[in-house]
Amino acid sequence: MANTTKNRVADADKVRAYAKGVDQAPRKVSLVASLVRNRTVADALVILNHTPKRAARPLIKVIESAQANAVNNHGYDAKTLTITTLSVTTGTRLKRFVPASRGRALPFQKKSSNILIEVTGALKPKKAPVKAVADKAEKEETK
Repeated sequence: MANTTKNRVADADKVRAYAKGVDQAPRKVSLVASLVRNRTVADALVILNHTPKRAARPLIKVIESAQANAVNNHGYDAKTLTITTLSVTTGTRLKRFVPASRGRALPFQKKSSNILIEVTGALKPKKAPVKAVADKAEKEETK
């Protein structure tokens, strides 16, 4: 029981983004994912933009989504974000058939992937509330 609460506290400083059902085999996606694992977000985006693999496009989208979540929802500084976790797991498989000679049907599976990215970094410094600054200016004027 103590381990689960400890893990929740440790995961509080990580921001996640998922892409589920990417229509590509997880083995192919994980090859490209290994290029950017444990790098900064800016470096990862540059590497993926110059990678001539089809799997690079969904990875770019998930990294940009995690970056947007961290900056807009959690108040992280975009320049300090690093990828802490990048995992590619198997998604659902669609069973399909290809027609073959003599009326047969040969089965095959359309594979999909799930991508999980966790980023962490430094929080932006808190700005002083505007109202407090305005009140301070008013007090100085009245003196």
